[in-house]
Order: sequence, then structure tokens, then C-alpha cells
Amino acid sequence: MKKIFVLDTNVILHDSSCISQFQEHDIALPITVLEELDNFKKGNESINFHAREFVRRLDSMSGEALFDTGISMGPEQGNLRIVIEHKIHPELDGLFSPNKPDHQILNVALQLKSSSPDLKVVLVSKDVNLRMKAKSVGLRSQDYRNDQVADINTLYTGRREVTDVPEELIEALYQVPFEISADELELDPPPIANENFILKNHRKSALATYDPHTQTMKRVDKRSIFGITPRNAEQVFALNALLNDDIPLVSLSGKAGTGKTLLALAASLENRRRYRQIFMARPVVPLSNKDIGYLPGEIKAKLDPYMQPMYDNLSVIQNQNGGSETGQSEQIRKMLEDEKLVISALSYIRGRSLNRIYFIVDEAQNLTPHEVKTIITRAGEGTKVVFTGDIFQIDHPYLDTQSNGLTYLIERMKGEGLYAHITLEHGERSELSELASNVL
Repeated sequence: MKKIFVLDTNVILHDSSCISQFQEHDIALPITVLEELDNFKKGNESINFHAREFVRRLDSMSGEALFDTGISMGPEQGNLRIVIEHKIHPELDGLFSPNKPDHQILNVALQLKSSSPDLKVVLVSKDVNLRMKAKSVGLRSQDYRNDQVADINTLYTGRREVTDVPEELIEALYQVPFEISADELELDPPPIANENFILKNHRKSALATYDPHTQTMKRVDKRSIFGITPRNAEQVFALNALLNDDIPLVSLSGKAGTGKTLLALAASLENRRRYRQIFMARPVVPLSNKDIGYLPGEIKAKLDPYMQPMYDNLSVIQNQNGGSETGQSEQIRKMLEDEKLVISALSYIRGRSLNRIYFIVDEAQNLTPHEVKTIITRAGEGTKVVFTGDIFQIDHPYLDTQSNGLTYLIERMKGEGLYAHITLEHGERSELSELASNVL
């Protein structure tokens, strides 16, 4: 059955190419959406880019038919039309204020439903409240799911445990050349690029990672860097990927206290001589209605509260092996002074040249899929990009565990030779932190 999809503004701000994702179905764009997009055209954020890009695309389609019967969006696609505001629908009159943009969009959807009884009208919005309001008046509504992961429970973790491994294979991993053919393990499903394995039997065990180039399982050793020692198998795997120059893209996910940012920072400092700079950045997503523009002070004073978690991890490394008098601590201090180590908000990294840079993006679960793509596509020669985050701790108003950029990255990039991922499951910050994460 052919459908008419009515789009909310936040869908366009999330993905400016959204009108190409509805196959043969028609799209109705309330005029209110264009008015709202006009407020987002200026700026350097991702939403500003999407607003400008969509308006330019719409302008290329302009014509009287756009406001009448609609125009075709291409072969095997439906029509797009802009709908002028109608008088408030009787079902909304007195129930919702007609002056609110969300309610004007809802009104257009209801009017279309009344005038086109043979077609299924669906309101598409990333605003859960608007979706609930639509359902309350008998209107179908759904989230924009084009870039969502289907099932979060099947998301790639980057590691697998294999039991009952023949003892001779495990012993071979402890002998030169410290690797075995992956075919000898007869794994089902077969291993994918840079996947990690805990190989064990009732007597022995070994940690290994699959090398797609040689099709072998290579043993992974536990090692300490900058005073930081991995405390579990996942951290050993993570550190191995972070230090591997043949893997320029790494993602680490896990709950608070699993060591994601600490391991990434320690690895960047260990390999600092191979890179021109180390960038540590995170998206600024305030937990209240006020953004940094409303806070007093210069830009550094505004950003410091958001960047403090990164400085906390840096402090942990500086205080290893004897505290601030160590040579490592002095090296870190000098790197900060010389801007070889830069900690900043992600907004202020945009536009920089990313050649020979170790780029750590923290709190990546608060990025959209498009923002993650933008960051990665800016990577030049010799650059390594590391994304860290907790997909269950999202502060962005229109993202969730299935639609955020970190989840999208893990799902789309798994199995690529240039990419490695590991999910850190065990909290190592403290016994109290682990208890709170599990119980509260």
C-alpha cells in the first residue's frame, strides 16, 4: 500500500538526504518545516550543514508543482510536495495549541489523512513526544530508522571465547612465530578482520587476534605503557589495537569505569613520536537547557567543565610510578605547553588538517552517524582515529542506543581490515564504581 510520509524538521537536521530513503512512497513537507530550517542555516555544526544542504536540494527542485501535485524525486521514487498550513483540524482544536510548530506539523498530517483515506499517512519524527501526540489522535507515527542498527543485542563486541581448543594449538601460540593458521581452529562463523579470541581448554588459555592479511591467529601479549597495565582480556585486546599502526580506525565501547579513554590516551602517548600531534576531543552536549554560550567567561573557561574528564585521565597517567616528579609527567607537561597534546571540544577541531595525528574522540555516542563519517573522512595520511563511548549513556536529545554514531560505526565497519573494535565489559575504576554501574 502506497504511503505518504510527513517529515518533521529534526529528521532533516539528522540526515539531509532523508527524502531519498522512502522508496516509492510520497513525502509531504509542511511549510512549518521550511520555516524552522531557516533558523538553522547559519553555523558550523552538523545540523547547520544539513539545513543548508537540504534547502539547496529543495531549491533545485523548485517549481509550482512542488506546492500543488508534487514533483517526482526520481525513478522508482515517489513524489515530494510542500503542504501549506490548513485550518486547525477538529481533532486537534482545543487539545493542542495551534501556535506550536510541532502541532502545526501534526495538523498537516491529520489533514492529509482526512483528505486521502485510501493512502496510509505516517508522521516521521525523532521527537518521541510528537510521536506520542500523533498516536493519541489515531495517526501512525514512527522514528526515522534508515541509519539505525536493527538489534542492539547482536551488536559486534570484537571478541569471542572459544573453549575446548586442542592443547597443541594453544602451545603453538607460545612458540615462535607465536601464531597459528586460523583454519586449524575450524571456527563457525569464520573469524572477521581484527576479531579477538580467548582460546582455552581445561588446562591452558591464550589471547589471540585474527590477522586478515596472513589469515592467522596471532598471540596477544599483556604489556604496560606509561604506567598503565591492562587488568582484563578486553583491555589487553583494546591496547593491542590502539598500538597497531596497521589499524587506523579503532572504537572502544563500554560502561563507565572500563578504561576506554585512559587506554586510548596511554596508547597515544606511547606512540607519540609517530604522530605530529595528539588530539583529544569530545562533543559538547550540555545536560541542561543552557549551552556554553550562556555561561560567563572566555571560551577556555566555558569549555573546561566539559573537558575535565579528559584532564582527569591525563592526571591518572601523570601520577603513575612516583607522581609528578617522574620523567613521564614532565614529558606530558611539555607536550601540553608545546601543543603537541591538545584537548578541546569537537566543535573547535573541525576544519583542522588531520595528517599524522592520533585523534581520540571521547563520548562518541553523542555523535550522529553523519558526524562520525565527517570526522573519519577528514583523516589524512598517517592519522589514527579512536572513538570511545558508552552506547547506553546518551545525552543527545534525538539519539538512542540504535541510532547514535558509535553504534552505527560498529555495525557498518565490522570486518574491515582497517578497523578494530572491542567492547569493554568489566569496570576497573574501583570496586565502588563497578557496584554502582551494576546495581544502580
